[in-house]
Order: sequence, then structure tokens, then C-alpha cells
Amino acid sequence: MSFDGLFTHAMVKELNETLSGGRIMKIHQPYANEVFLVVRSNRKNYPVLLSAHPSFARAQISRIKYTNPQTAPNFAMMLRKHLEGSRLIRVEQVENDRIIRFVTSGRDELGDEEQTTLILEMMGRHSNLFLVNEATQQIIDLIKHVPADQNRVRTLMPGGTYVLPPKQDVINPFSSLDGLANLILDNPKVDGLAKEIQHHFQGFARDSAYELATVLQESGNALTMTQDWLNKFNQPKPQLITTEKNIAFAPFDWLTLTGKTVTFDTLSEMLDAYFSEKSEHDRVQQQATIVLRTVRNELKKNKNKIKKQRAELENADHADEFRIKGELLTTYMSQIKRGTTQIELPNYYDNNEMMTIPLSNQLGPSQNAQKYFTKYNKLKNSVKYLNSQIDLAQKEVDYFETLLAQIDIASPQDIAEIREELTQEGYMRVQNKKKQKTKVSQPEKFYASDGTLIEVGKNNLQNERLSMKTANKSDIWLHTKDIPGSHVIIHSSEPSDETLYEGAMLAAYFSKARDSANVPVDYLPVRRLRKPNGSKPGFVIFEGQTTIAVTPDSQVIQKLRQNN
Repeated sequence: MSFDGLFTHAMVKELNETLSGGRIMKIHQPYANEVFLVVRSNRKNYPVLLSAHPSFARAQISRIKYTNPQTAPNFAMMLRKHLEGSRLIRVEQVENDRIIRFVTSGRDELGDEEQTTLILEMMGRHSNLFLVNEATQQIIDLIKHVPADQNRVRTLMPGGTYVLPPKQDVINPFSSLDGLANLILDNPKVDGLAKEIQHHFQGFARDSAYELATVLQESGNALTMTQDWLNKFNQPKPQLITTEKNIAFAPFDWLTLTGKTVTFDTLSEMLDAYFSEKSEHDRVQQQATIVLRTVRNELKKNKNKIKKQRAELENADHADEFRIKGELLTTYMSQIKRGTTQIELPNYYDNNEMMTIPLSNQLGPSQNAQKYFTKYNKLKNSVKYLNSQIDLAQKEVDYFETLLAQIDIASPQDIAEIREELTQEGYMRVQNKKKQKTKVSQPEKFYASDGTLIEVGKNNLQNERLSMKTANKSDIWLHTKDIPGSHVIIHSSEPSDETLYEGAMLAAYFSKARDSANVPVDYLPVRRLRKPNGSKPGFVIFEGQTTIAVTPDSQVIQKLRQNN
């Protein structure tokens, strides 16, 4: 389902029960539209994600790791000033809308009690996060500043008065179900009833309205059935459902979603599993704009270079024609008159068929012949050079296609390392000479079913260190065959067949062939790897490998990750 008002109702209940009474210990803003509050409650730390992302706006307890920027954004600094050390009094929803209020109590700079509220509005591209003085309703700051000429309905700048978004003429279903009976009588079909439910009641997205309409098609008292259905949001049984088309989430058994189901203890854990790849991929794309542009430009440049050089190489295939013309002119030189622009001579290489040979009227017979020999020699000599240049350009293409595949599976930290690599290789300029060199992060760790450690490099710098420095010579190295992907190390000299299969699954999943079937994966002991002198980071050569085929499965990967 969508993160609509109904799901917000369930999430607010979970957050309020878990966090209310806790203290806000730390505040981070790792991404432009997202803030993390570390709330300590009942002797546990809970990282609370408040996202005003235009596509993934939500509030949840999130265990997904993040990397903070070296300098905190202004909004994060303002939140720290007003909220660090404050007590979270309660978490509440505004009616059944997609608006959540985090009411806090703390002390200002003078030591006086101060109540401030974080208000998260989850409204698609209009999503925003406000820090508001609870007493005066003045906006202290907000994560997205919107000038008055872009929003004339209400003020969305610091210093203005916080006003709720314009209210629609709808009913909160948790307060009243007035009019439901008439809706059912007037709309006997599911589609029509779903539309009317969405227009009549607050907080229904299209999919949840369709779900309720489907439930009401069963026989029974409509009001009782609806009330029972709404009560399930107070006692959710979170689940991810893998359908034929995609993966969806639901707070409890959902009639309109069928497929393989995985259950979770909390809504937040479910959302972490659902958004882990979606939101991470989006965050990477935001941070990788310059890196992607550089990689794509270099890729395009080298592909064009190969195309041009292959055309030149094709011309070199006709070099013998120039040699033959030169030899014919030399043989029949006595028949050539100076000032002639062309001549027909019998070609003794082709059964004396007549060949027309263009001539320069500015050159003598011997000079015309020498001109053809010169062209012949130039083309023949260019073949070796062109082949070497095509080979170099192809290696560049392979390198940048590998980087594109790595960006596609990268975390935000990996982007910084890919940028560092491109800078070291001379493809990007050093932004700040005084800036410290990026520290290479650790490969991601997984554990096979039998407990064997498996490590996966996510970029070339990680791959280089993992395969050539940290892995034991007897460990098993895996990589997709002739496909850009990650280096995978099984930390065992004799892994079981199941562990070998799981390692191959990881290699296929963290590659360009993630969505393919029967992906070939090479494996061999690390001792057989070789790194040519002067080669790029992460590049190795090997022989004596064994190849197996696997089909990537995200659920298997998640299981291996949870074994950690």
C-alpha cells in the first residue's frame, strides 16, 4: 500500500509507543531532504528517520547505515540548537492526514523551558519538515525554503507563522463513518465504491480505498466490517508481498495483494527492507551527479574513438590496391605521358583486367607511382597502431562500464571513493587540495548458511584492497564472467557447495547482471590472481578458473545479510 493517512496512523502509534518520553541525543542530516534523530528511550538508542523526500517521504525507526557530511547543513545546526537534549513528549498525527507532529520539551539558551515541535508533512513533491515554536507557532526553520512567489497559499520561510495545508472536505474515518452506507448503496461495483471512499474519507490512497471496497463486497454489516478493518491499523502485522510485478508492503493481510509474503515484527523493520534499495539508489543518484557525468562522457568519448579508428582500420584493408596501382605504373611507366589525369592499364594480378588509375597532372610518371607506394606504406604501418589504440580504448570502455555498474549498486559512501579513484586516475580535478584523502571503507560483510564469512567489494578501491591485500592466498575469489561486477571473497580454502553457491549468488547480485538469469560466475583461489603493472584499480587477470551459473535472488541476499 501507499504511505497514506491510514499507514501514517499505524506508524504514529508505533513511534509514540516506542519513543515517547525519550530524549533526543543526536541529530544528523546526511542527505538534503532527510534528518535522523537519535532518541534514547528505555535504555535503547533509536535512529528515527524523518524524510521529506519527494518520492519516499516517511517517518520510521531506520537501521540503515548512513554517512554524515563533513560540515553539518544549516538546518541540522538549527535542530541541534533547539532539540538536542530535549525530551520527546509525544508523537501525534494531524487527524488522518499525512502530517506527523513530534512535540518536544527542552531548555533554551537562557535555561527557560521551551516547547518546540517538528512537523513532517508528507505531500509528494511538496513534502517538508518544519521546526516550529509550539507556543507561538512561529516557523524557526524548515528543511525546504519556498519563496512567497512559489507558494501564495501560506508562508514557507523562517519567521512566518505555521499554518496547516488547506483542508479538504473529507471525514476522518477513525472519528466517524457517516455516509458509508449510502456510498455502498450508490456504488455496487468495487471501482466506483473505491473512488467514492477516497473522496469521502480522509487519508485513503487509491490502493487502500480499493482494498476496503473489496472487503465490503463480502456479506456482513458494512459498518462493523469497516470498523474491524480500521482497527487492524492499531495492531499491525507488517509484511512484504512479492507479486508478479513488484514488491509491495502492507500493515496486515491485504486481499488485493497476492504473492510470496515475508512478515516483520515492526512497521519500521518492514520499511527498512522495502526502502533499503529504493532510497539508497536515489541517494546515490543525487550524490553521483558529477561522477556519473564524468563516467558517461568518458565512456561516450572512447566509444566514438573506437568507431572512428575501426573506420580507419577498414580503409587500411584496401592498402593492397594502392600497392598494385604503384606497381602497374612502374611496369608501364613508358606508356604514361606527363599531364595525364588518368590511365587504363592491364592488371596482371587479375587476369589482365583493365584498371583505371587516377593520376596527378602536376606530377611525373615516377612521382605518381611513388605517391601510391607512400599511401600503401602509410596504411600498412597504421594497422598496428590502430589495433593498439582500439585495444586501449576498449579497456577504457570496459573500465567505465564497470564504474557505471558499481554506481548502480553503490552506497553514498562508495560514491566518495569512486570520486577519489577518478581523481587519482586523472579523470576529475581535485576539488580541494587541502581536503583529506578519502578513507577507503570496508567491504560489505555477509555470512553463509554455515557461518563462513563472505566479503563483497562495492567499488574498485575496495576490490583492490580486498583481493590483493586482505584476502588470504587460499581464500576463494569470485566474479561474474566477462560482466562488470564486484569482487567477492569467501574466507575459506574449502567452502561447502552451498557456501560456494551463496558466494556466486552475491557475485551475480552485485553486478551488472543483477536482473538476469543463469549468470556465469568464475571462481578460483586468490593465489591465482595477478595484477598487471600500471593497470587500473581493481583490475586483475587469472587462469584456471571454474565457472558456475546462478540466478540472483534478492531474498537470498537479504538472508545472508541478516546472518551478520
